[in-house]
Amino acid sequence: METAIWIIIAVAAAFIGFLVASVMAKKNARSAAKVIIDEATMEAGVIKEKQLLKAKEEELKIISEAERTANQKLQKIQQSENRARQKELQLNQQQGELARRKNELDSLQNSLENQEKSIVAKRNEVDTMWDSVRGELEKISGLSAEEAKDRLVESLKEEAKSEAAGYINDIMDDARLTASKEAKKIVVQSIQRLATEAAVENSVTVFHIDNDEIKGRIIGREGRNIRALEAATGIEIIVDDTPEAIVLSGFDPVRREIARLALHQLVVDGRIHPARIEEVVAKVKKQVEEEIIETGKRTAIDLGIHGLHPELIRMVGKMKYRSSYGQNLLQHSRETANLCAIMASELGLNPKKARRAGLLHDIGKVPDDEPELPHALLGMKLAEKFKEKPDICNAIGAHHDEVEQTSLLAPIVQVCDAISGARPGARREIVEAYIKRLNDLEQIALSYPGVLKTYAVQAGRELRVIVGADRISDEETEKLSSEIARKIQDEMTYPGQVKITVIRETRSVSFAK
Repeated sequence: METAIWIIIAVAAAFIGFLVASVMAKKNARSAAKVIIDEATMEAGVIKEKQLLKAKEEELKIISEAERTANQKLQKIQQSENRARQKELQLNQQQGELARRKNELDSLQNSLENQEKSIVAKRNEVDTMWDSVRGELEKISGLSAEEAKDRLVESLKEEAKSEAAGYINDIMDDARLTASKEAKKIVVQSIQRLATEAAVENSVTVFHIDNDEIKGRIIGREGRNIRALEAATGIEIIVDDTPEAIVLSGFDPVRREIARLALHQLVVDGRIHPARIEEVVAKVKKQVEEEIIETGKRTAIDLGIHGLHPELIRMVGKMKYRSSYGQNLLQHSRETANLCAIMASELGLNPKKARRAGLLHDIGKVPDDEPELPHALLGMKLAEKFKEKPDICNAIGAHHDEVEQTSLLAPIVQVCDAISGARPGARREIVEAYIKRLNDLEQIALSYPGVLKTYAVQAGRELRVIVGADRISDEETEKLSSEIARKIQDEMTYPGQVKITVIRETRSVSFAK
């Protein structure tokens, strides 16, 4: 029983302790919550104050920005108003000035109208007086006004014609006196301002080798290599006893150059057999064709000639491998082009067109085919085909008088071509052909009756013919000179031109003792 009581007491004490602890805990919780609430309230107040300050700062900033923008707009409005006032003032001034000018113009117009009325009145008076005077003059002269006018015009025409004829005669006389001198001066200046090298005509090319053992390899077994090389190049290859040399013979310089280059590559490579020969020759032909085009382009650039047709450029390049009487055709064409430009400049003509015509004047010598036409006419047709200008085409076709000269470029090209071909050292001939040509010149002149002696001088450029004064008269000398010139043109081939001078003189010799 006592135990139960003590248990009850213990439970009651525990319950009482629990109640006391709960009350204390609630009291403590209320105190802590109050502290937390107070702290939160204080912190919220601080945050509120900060936010209020920030809002006030933003408000002040917005207000200041708005005031600044408003001030700027106000300034712009004021400036616009000021400009409008200035324009208004200017318009007022201009309006006043226009009104003043209008008044001046009105007064001037009134004055002009008055003057016009006065002039009309005076003109009527003059017309009346002129009618009376003209009537008196017609009565005195017996001619009408139209007849007098026609006679006056005819007299003025006759006077002008006589003055023009006298002026033309003066010009012609002055030209006769100075033309020869001026022409010689221009030609000499053109020649002096141009210098070039002379070339030697060859129909063979000598290929040098290191030793004579290579000759056997070039010939090949039973001559098959040399036959293959000749068939591929079209050039005769002469292998003889000449030490360390092989002769390439052919009339076409391009073929000779292809044969020389192919032979050089074969010797350097060491593989010489028919298949290799054909391969190398084909490769060298392509290289030479490219070199021809490159030479044509370089020549056109050097001379300052633009817009040439590609085919004309290729023909210009082919001139490098063509020669005439020992003179390289490309060198001759370049020299002629430069001479034409110099002479055209001296005469006040277009030097570029003259240089172009001079370069192209001999393209008829290097066509791909060989038509039966003189090279000047063929060159003219080629130039027309490739759209060259008519005056250049005419200069090409007329430089040997095959066609009529229609422009000033034609005689310039003709003269410069003769200068380039006829100057000393430009063209060479073998000695036998040279001597034979001189003898033929002299024999042609000696075949005419009355001719006593003949002399070919200046390397065959001039033929002097001495005739008997008792056999041929002065009038017959001119006829003889023309006949000899015509016969030389028909029967002989020669570079440039030949001058025929017939000399007739009477000598009387006496001795004083």
